[in-house]
Amino acid sequence: MSNDLTDDEKRLHQLGYAQELSRTMSGFSNFAVSFTIISILSGCLTLYGFGMNTGGPVMIVWGWPIVGVMTLLVGLAMAEVCSSFPTAGGLYYWSAKLAPSNGAAWSWFTGWFNFLGQVAVTAGIDFGAAFFLNALLDLQFGFSATPGHTILLFGCILLVHALLNSVGVKLVARLNDISVWWHIIGVVFIVAILAFVPDHHQSAGFVFGHFVNNTGWGSTFYVALLGLLLAQYTFTGYDASAHMTEETHDAARSGPRGIVMSILVSLVAGWVLLIGLTFAIQSYDGALGSDTGVPPAQIFIDAVGASLGKILLLVVVGAQLFCGMSSMTANSRMIYAFSRDGALPASSFWHKINPKTRTPTNAIWLAGGGAFLLGLPYLWNATAYAAVTSIAVIGLYIAYVMPTFLRLLQGDRFEPGPWHLGRWSRPIGIIAVAWVIFITILFMLPTVSPVAKGNFNYTPIAVLVVLGFAGIWWLVSARKWFTGPKVQGSEEELAAIERDLESI
Repeated sequence: MSNDLTDDEKRLHQLGYAQELSRTMSGFSNFAVSFTIISILSGCLTLYGFGMNTGGPVMIVWGWPIVGVMTLLVGLAMAEVCSSFPTAGGLYYWSAKLAPSNGAAWSWFTGWFNFLGQVAVTAGIDFGAAFFLNALLDLQFGFSATPGHTILLFGCILLVHALLNSVGVKLVARLNDISVWWHIIGVVFIVAILAFVPDHHQSAGFVFGHFVNNTGWGSTFYVALLGLLLAQYTFTGYDASAHMTEETHDAARSGPRGIVMSILVSLVAGWVLLIGLTFAIQSYDGALGSDTGVPPAQIFIDAVGASLGKILLLVVVGAQLFCGMSSMTANSRMIYAFSRDGALPASSFWHKINPKTRTPTNAIWLAGGGAFLLGLPYLWNATAYAAVTSIAVIGLYIAYVMPTFLRLLQGDRFEPGPWHLGRWSRPIGIIAVAWVIFITILFMLPTVSPVAKGNFNYTPIAVLVVLGFAGIWWLVSARKWFTGPKVQGSEEELAAIERDLESI
């Protein structure tokens, strides 16, 4: 039986797992998942209003390449580890294998932060899509942009994404391939329209040098740092390429390339989009005071008129819907792998594979349900969306950097895969760890002054709840039985699992 295995299946067996998921994704499709989740048409635009108030044009335009380069270093460090361990567990599996001691504990906490970040980024993306869809429906049909309407649309979008993911990975992969071109052509289309149609554009001095502080804080430096959230939130979710490796051909090379290329392409295309949009602002205060609550929508309408503005908005909404679907895909694979190793309550239920579609259907619905719960506070907290995005950044980046930190501790003992950084591995890893420590502290801080119940940044509470839950569960129970990623069996037992799936 082992002679018939592909190199990918042999490597997966060496890592201790059977080929349960359907390995049908190409390297391009693997890249497409991460690129779609980064989604410059989602992250850039949903937090654009936050950026307009928190630093303004100078931080929107210059924060992007600064954060993009630092993110690229984080991604490079992750990609090297991904090449060594191409499995759906991704980050928490890497921590278990790289830790010099207490591998189970490192794996446990990495996994829980990854779980928090994945659920939050799914919530943030689909919440942003609900904002923009609500703005479009308001402009077209008068469906007012109230918190209740936004939450209703948010729930409907999550439902559709869960249903699409339940159909099977082939459909998701096909939609992701389409999504790449939708994003790239969409950015070119939007920027071209905004460049040539409006009669008036802002000056280069305004776009590249104007600072705005509507936060209530007196420190320009502090507000400028807070403004980095727009870019840093957008550059999340590229661990999806790692979570999809058990469904990707030539995973040890395709996974790392997917991580790095998704960041690089997004860095270039996102900067073009932000510069083009900022040049097209007709009335800064008018965009911030828009009835739709979505400043980019108002910028479109002011710059090119209602009809063409709605078309641009439709392009953005389409991209955001692609993005949310991909995020749920990656989220569900992480849940599937984490529960396969017994780390979630009711793990045996969450890691079940649907024999017809070969997808982790139960994990998909947990991803959608968890995301909906995170978005609900918007009904009574106006800054809830900024908090959800901060939670996504912090949860994901702590999980991103833990294996990188452990990789640094490994030194020359680390066994690189076919894709590696060579002598650059250590300096890149050190900078990546330092950057993540910095942004973790930064995005827990209050974004608006004076701090009140309605604008409170509940990020630290969400992070502490998850850390507390995972920590108490670890001390009381899990440390006695959670040993890290489980080996599913011997070579013969893995082959038997695969035969059973193929016979259904």
